[in-house]
Amino acid sequence: MSENRAFKSRDWDSHPAYLSSEYKSTRLRSPTKPLVPLVQSLSEITGPVFGQESVGPLDDDLTKNGVTGGEPLGERIIVAGRVLDEDGRPVPDALVEVWQANSAGRYIHAVDQHDAPLDPNFFGGGRCATDAEGRYFFKTIKPGAYPWGNHHNAWRPNHIHFSLFGPSFATRLVTQMYFPGDPLLDLDPIFLATPTAARSRLVADFSLDVTEPGFALGYVFDIVLRGRNETPMET
Repeated sequence: MSENRAFKSRDWDSHPAYLSSEYKSTRLRSPTKPLVPLVQSLSEITGPVFGQESVGPLDDDLTKNGVTGGEPLGERIIVAGRVLDEDGRPVPDALVEVWQANSAGRYIHAVDQHDAPLDPNFFGGGRCATDAEGRYFFKTIKPGAYPWGNHHNAWRPNHIHFSLFGPSFATRLVTQMYFPGDPLLDLDPIFLATPTAARSRLVADFSLDVTEPGFALGYVFDIVLRGRNETPMET
């Protein structure tokens, strides 16, 4: 990470706007005045740093890191990919965190009162650090769709939330991964808030190479941090 690389500014045309009229909660939380950029000081760009020491032995296996240690219900899947910079080079030692609903479409969270069963064997969160080639790998359960309050019959597509920490705390980025062929994508205002040309970067690819015989289907989701092919992030 100490290599001197030319800085490329973020491609804001790839990211959703702060205000999206169809995504009603953005009307309450989007900025009403011009943003004021803050120059980062040495403390923001040097630490704290996350890495392999932040990861436990089962953190990357959501099929085994539940409260009880039993088998969770639902379709087992594998999600793998690479974290890359704007020039396609791997980003090693990035902390990748995921969180998601269970197979019935419910989170283990007091705010989630969706009338769907909780799974005592599924915690719904995990983490890993990228290797020298920028690769990450998770075993998990395919999340279910769930209703939300955008309108009376709004449903979120199957998705997994991703958070990435780079070489310092101030470099956190958050995005969502969707699944190919989901009919709810064309109805979801969060997904549709992303500019059309960049939406496909949020959808994972099915991969027979990542699929483990007799165990789980595999999906590939590469994350590009900057440049014209950058993965859309939540703003």
